[in-house]
Amino acid sequence: MNLAHRLGQLGESATLAVSRKAKELAARGVEVVDLSAGEPDFDSPAVAVEAVRRALAEGKTRYTAAAGLPELRAELARRYGAERGAPWTADQVVVTVGAKAALMELALALVGDGDEVVVPTPYWVSIPAQIRLAGGRPVDVPCSARDAFRLRAEPVLAALTPRTRGVILNSPCNPTGGVLGADDLETVVAACAERGVWVVSDETYERFVFDGEGHASVAAVAARYPDTVILVGSFSKTYAMTGWRLGYLLGPPPVVKAVTAIQSHATSNPTTFAMYGALAAMRDAEGGVVAMIREFEHRRDLVAAALDAMPGVQCRPPAGAFYAFPRVADLYADGCRGSVEMASLLLEKARVAVVPGIAFGNDDHLRISFACSRERLDEGLSRIGEAFAAMG
Repeated sequence: MNLAHRLGQLGESATLAVSRKAKELAARGVEVVDLSAGEPDFDSPAVAVEAVRRALAEGKTRYTAAAGLPELRAELARRYGAERGAPWTADQVVVTVGAKAALMELALALVGDGDEVVVPTPYWVSIPAQIRLAGGRPVDVPCSARDAFRLRAEPVLAALTPRTRGVILNSPCNPTGGVLGADDLETVVAACAERGVWVVSDETYERFVFDGEGHASVAAVAARYPDTVILVGSFSKTYAMTGWRLGYLLGPPPVVKAVTAIQSHATSNPTTFAMYGALAAMRDAEGGVVAMIREFEHRRDLVAAALDAMPGVQCRPPAGAFYAFPRVADLYADGCRGSVEMASLLLEKARVAVVPGIAFGNDDHLRISFACSRERLDEGLSRIGEAFAAMG
């Protein structure tokens, strides 16, 4: 069968591929410590689960508007207005089938054939793929491991050309945990506004910021640059609702209109009763969120210290998200010549699943999720340490 030409540029998501292999081993009775998946091990908020039960009992199972449940869109607009001073109204919100769908629909709405889109690297695995599927060309801007992969304005601005259509930011970053400070964000957005370049900010991990550093959100500058910035968010991480598949975006009316039209043909509205659960989570689950973030910071400290103590490994504590991104290139040898082979070795020999850094644009590193219990982390880190020691 002749498939569309665009699929020649597309492979399976590396993160999902590793998770799939780990599950296949587990199904055969092999005990695997899975440190690959970006999925909190906490339960979804009880108030959200109860709200869904109630919605189902009350027959709230029909279509909503393509852009999502009006009450949820209003709550999102209210939240960003109250907390960040954003000017967005409920009509400038689209609830999507996960943040991934929001980013894909934005790519289709904003990227044309040959358009350049600036992407700091390491990047979340799906961002370049989505740009290419829309006909565009991602332009990589490397962030430095020596700077804890912090996103800086200067290299982003240096990458802008007359062909640049947009910039996609991801802070805190998956896979590195790098963050973008408020001053750098302001500089990037102001320069893009002057050039007529849009800025999409993927803030899926906005609550996962450690060491007391506040999250710099484009919502805080949206009132000054209303035609430039678009925010993408998710319920998956903050509320441990990954399988619910709910994300959202807020932005200029023409963009919202275009995305809503695309969504009306792609998925229609997200699952109706799930949106009632998300609304309840936003209103009543804050205590659980705070406790979860505190636990993730403890895990961050445990993982970064253990990895950095391993010979041949360098790992600075990530400033946000829930991934460590250690450099392991010093361990590469004839039997292991890159991050793909290293990840395969750890899965086969140590029975630990991690994601190769090349999936995110950096072959010197591995991504290790700490979205699991401390006991599982201890076990996984012990196995990794033994495998690395054997290689040395």
